[in-house]
Amino acid sequence: MAKLILTQEVTGLGAAGDIIEVKNGYARNFLLPRGFALTWTKGGEKQVESIKAARVSREHASLEDAQKQAAALSAKPVKLTVKAGESGRLFGTVKAEDVAKAVEAAGLGSIDRRKVELPAHIKSVGSYQANVRLHEDVSAVIDLDVVAAR
Repeated sequence: MAKLILTQEVTGLGAAGDIIEVKNGYARNFLLPRGFALTWTKGGEKQVESIKAARVSREHASLEDAQKQAAALSAKPVKLTVKAGESGRLFGTVKAEDVAKAVEAAGLGSIDRRKVELPAHIKSVGSYQANVRLHEDVSAVIDLDVVAAR
């Protein structure tokens, strides 16, 4: 088992700054190459505090603010305009960053792209849903309308 310090939130494992133990292959082949974690050392223990401080600054100040933004996000669908071919197939895919920018452009506040969870790759025009974790206890479902750019 490998002992690691998470540098960002990983669904099912923990949040940034958490110290976890996972199997060696998962650490070596997934978490470390993608920059999701650092190997645990006594010197790395000092980094935990700075990682947790950065996480706190990115999170909403209070539970009430997160609930207000969740209600706003769930109430109104977000329109994403992307390049697509004649058949409605996209040139590329919709990423979490695209969703975060579209939410901000729609006037629904800013969200961190790392908090957006897309259920599957969005590769065609249509209606989809994305989950956004705004706080430890609050998440919102965003209705996405993916339309072709004219």
